[in-house]
Amino acid sequence: MKIKNIKTKEILGSRGNPTVEVELETSQGIFLASVPSGASKGKYEALELRDDDGKGVKKAISNIKKIITPALKNKEFASQKEVDEILIKLDGTENKSKLGANAILAVSIAVCRAAAAAEKLPLYKYINGVRPRSDPSLTPLSLPQPCFNFINGGKHAKNGLDIQEFMVIPQKKSFAENLAAASRIFQNLKEILIKNYGETAIRVGDEGGFVPPISNAQQALFLLKNASENNPELKFALDCAASQFYKEGKYHLEGKELTRSGLLDFYKELLNTFPIIFIEDPYAEEDWEGFKMINSQFSISNFQTLVIGDDLTVTNKERIKRAINNNCVGGVIIKPNQVGTVSETLEAVKTAKDAGLKIIVSHRSGETLDDFIADLAVGIGADFIKAGAPVTPERMMKYNRLLEIENELLK
Repeated sequence: MKIKNIKTKEILGSRGNPTVEVELETSQGIFLASVPSGASKGKYEALELRDDDGKGVKKAISNIKKIITPALKNKEFASQKEVDEILIKLDGTENKSKLGANAILAVSIAVCRAAAAAEKLPLYKYINGVRPRSDPSLTPLSLPQPCFNFINGGKHAKNGLDIQEFMVIPQKKSFAENLAAASRIFQNLKEILIKNYGETAIRVGDEGGFVPPISNAQQALFLLKNASENNPELKFALDCAASQFYKEGKYHLEGKELTRSGLLDFYKELLNTFPIIFIEDPYAEEDWEGFKMINSQFSISNFQTLVIGDDLTVTNKERIKRAINNNCVGGVIIKPNQVGTVSETLEAVKTAKDAGLKIIVSHRSGETLDDFIADLAVGIGADFIKAGAPVTPERMMKYNRLLEIENELLK
């Protein structure tokens, strides 16, 4: 694969903030990639390079033009990893702070698309093939379970909810059926919110979910339960983003100041009432003891609930290893822009899978129309995918791509 040229420009993400788009040209054609941005970020994520105003991405774009493009242009490469290793070396920092993870990842994803075209493979099949052959999940390919974020709180909304995401996970046999079920539940929820709280209750947060004027998790989950018509097969999930309500050794949640054990009791009460399949970031990103405590409690109790690391593990294989060694999680969130290259993302996935952890591929709150994570989720054999509510274009791009893949796999 020979890279003929790389062009880049600034585009706007779903929150109206600038981000990076790349056009990479090979003999196979032109391949686009754009990078999302998170509002709720883990402290140990790779650095998203912004300009001095905190918004623009001119520095990142300049780095692509002046540093990355000259290093790659008119050169031939045998693999994704070869290109990614050059990008990592060009940056030379632990957290991509020189060139910016946004600059590096845009190029890395575009290279992945170009490499798939060179192999004459759909992107998900190419991703499936570039993983180590020892990976037991190489075949057969399957669709992840979608987790639909229907009620937003925390940094994704401006309401009284401290917990960041309240998700619905339908349990149908196919992805298409799950998407159809989610659409019905979403419309039911809309009607319930209007009836109980008025038209202002159906404004949406960063990820397309509603932002009703409520202040506690029980209310949110009862709303979802009613919208699903009390379907006993339906499952829920939470992204607590607990770092956002952790301060000076205590968790400040729903007007209470809680210790680790007090917070665990709060979660247990929810689990006793609702069928919650996973809880993401139930403790702060530095609270390894909290994660260890809750994961241990769930593994020896009747709760069929997974503890998921996101801010704790940030798609970083070393932090994932630490979480594994300390028995902190049963699964991890995978976000390519937390680490900066496709190759490092796949290494993080392998580390987690080798330990038997569940994999949840995730979007960010500030998204673009790029649907890369859909192919990634199928290619790595992810158990779940988070892409927000099935309403806004940047979220529906991922879901529509998954529908396409499912149809291809059924042929």
